[in-house]
Amino acid sequence: MSEWIIPDWPAPQRVQACSTLRHGGVSTAPWDSLNLGAHVGDAETHVLQNRQYLKDKLLPAMPQWLNQVHGQDVVRLPADELLPNADAAITRESGVVCAIMTADCLPVLFCSDDGSEVAAAHAGWRGLCNGVLEQTLQQFRSPAREIHAWLGPAIGPQAFEVGAEVREAFLAHDVQADAAFRPVGDKFFANIWQLARQRLQAAGVHSISGSQRCTFTEANDFFSYRRDGITGRMATLIWLR
Repeated sequence: MSEWIIPDWPAPQRVQACSTLRHGGVSTAPWDSLNLGAHVGDAETHVLQNRQYLKDKLLPAMPQWLNQVHGQDVVRLPADELLPNADAAITRESGVVCAIMTADCLPVLFCSDDGSEVAAAHAGWRGLCNGVLEQTLQQFRSPAREIHAWLGPAIGPQAFEVGAEVREAFLAHDVQADAAFRPVGDKFFANIWQLARQRLQAAGVHSISGSQRCTFTEANDFFSYRRDGITGRMATLIWLR
């Protein structure tokens, strides 16, 4: 059984990335088993063991974790703060791991075509609507046309039910967002991957890849806050060798 997803995207060899599944850790139900979130009620010792296991298996260093607040702030790593309030991180230093935690929200990875810069962004619908992807792109030295983006596992369009106010918020930014919403009664099913692609393309990104794995429906592999309420968190990580 696989414990993580390795992005299939045209990143330079120097760029390393992965997105974890829920397997391989020590946490017990309902956080079973590779829960990496220290803020969801799981035993701290289990979370620390899981993080150490991930680091030992894959990473050059422990990730710089963020206090994600569904905003659009981007922090440059390494950071002075232990747990900066931010929803995206960027680095140009080798061995520094950018990390985003999710359990339905969309993780987005970025790298420059020359392999000098990498970033990770947490795109829940609020952050996505308010420009977290655009803010992340603005931190790159490379122009958007030289950036590769990878869209990770998230709640799929057959499960992500939202109110009319969410659709209206996206339409206020771009009327083409309407194509990403499907009516169901007085609500809508939203395609968060499509919304992210629209925003990235409008910002000038041409190279966009994605996993299309649904956290809500694939219960064996993913944590889902909307499905389970009390649950763990996956991580999507990127770094430079």
